[in-house]
Amino acid sequence: MSELQREVSELEAKSATAARLFDIRRIIGGLFVVYGVIVTFAGITASEADLRKAQDININLWTGLAMLALGLFFLGWLWLRPGHAPVSAGNEEQAP
Repeated sequence: MSELQREVSELEAKSATAARLFDIRRIIGGLFVVYGVIVTFAGITASEADLRKAQDININLWTGLAMLALGLFFLGWLWLRPGHAPVSAGNEEQAP
């Protein structure tokens, strides 16, 4: 293997790692889970005055649970169907 081919292979491996690391599903899912936990906690600790303002509907609790569900959906989607880095034009025969 020539030096150029070895360097190209190393760059492709780094590109695949970066593509998996910065997959938008991971970012969106992670943010929704973090915010969902925060908003759910706010809903669990809501006072009676807060509930009266919202006509006795614990909107923080329901919104937090929905955010958690959506975040877990994105992370589950990522786990079930992981992303793959695009194959460069000159290396089709090396694709898995």
